[in-house]
This record gives sequence, C-alpha cells and structure tokens, in this order.
Amino acid sequence: MQPLPKTKNCFVCGTENASGLRLQMRGDGKCVRAAFIPRPEHAGFTHAVHGGITATVLDEIMAWAIIDSTRRAAYSAEFTIRYQRPIRVGETTEAMGEVTVNRRNKLFETRGEIRNAQGEICAVATGKYMALRDADMESALMDFPAEARGYFTPSS
Repeated sequence: MQPLPKTKNCFVCGTENASGLRLQMRGDGKCVRAAFIPRPEHAGFTHAVHGGITATVLDEIMAWAIIDSTRRAAYSAEFTIRYQRPIRVGETTEAMGEVTVNRRNKLFETRGEIRNAQGEICAVATGKYMALRDADMESALMDFPAEARGYFTPSS
C-alpha cells in the first residue's frame, strides 16, 4: 500500500490542523487503510472513544477509497454505522475503506470498518457519496500541497 496525499486543513488527514487526527491514508487502488490511535481528547466516556470520532474516521476512510480508486473526490450523501464494541483510548486500531459500487464516477457506494489490535470489528459503516463537480474540485484542491494536486483528475 502506498501513502496517499495529505491535505493541510482536514480534521482527519490534515497536516496543519492542530486539533486534527492527522491520519496517514495508504491505498492500493482498491482498499484504503489507516492506523488510528485515539487520544484522551477523543473520549466520550473516559474509557471509550466518542462515537462521533469513530464515525468521522469511517467517513474519511471511505471517501479516500473513492479518491484512491478514481482520482476524484466525493461528498458524503448517506451514512450508516453499526457500533459493535468500544474503541479504547490509546488502543491501536486500523480503519479500512473500499468502494463497493461505482455508478459512472458520479455516485459511489462504500464500506468501511475499524478493527482493534486483536482483529475484532469495533464499527462497520456503509455510505453513499456524490462526486464533486469540477468547480468544487478546483476549490478542494487548494487544500492540498501543490505537488499533490496532480494526483487528481477532472471528471471529463
């Protein structure tokens, strides 16, 4: 798996967001993965990561699966998550995302999961995403370092 480009400001993968998670996405064109080790400030209850943080990581990993397989970015349109066990603060986990259906590079269906170090599923999600229009894509690319912008392709 190869490292994927990073944004500057994104809460999940941005390199310059002081409050962010700073996850490094890795992909092989079919599947995207990222290690996630939650910090104490990500807790809901003292012992467990807030469900919103878990959902955010899954939303991001599924969006990056679209980027890695199509070189296009997409917005979340629909998202479903099932929490199966708590993620513990400080616990090493791995998030995984993949595109399950690509409808002409306009609408994507995805699946994601987070597993703990024992390989147990902590959360599973599915989503539907809509491709960014070219004008929105141009704006979104401004959040990437100049050398990473060539990774993406226009829709036409």
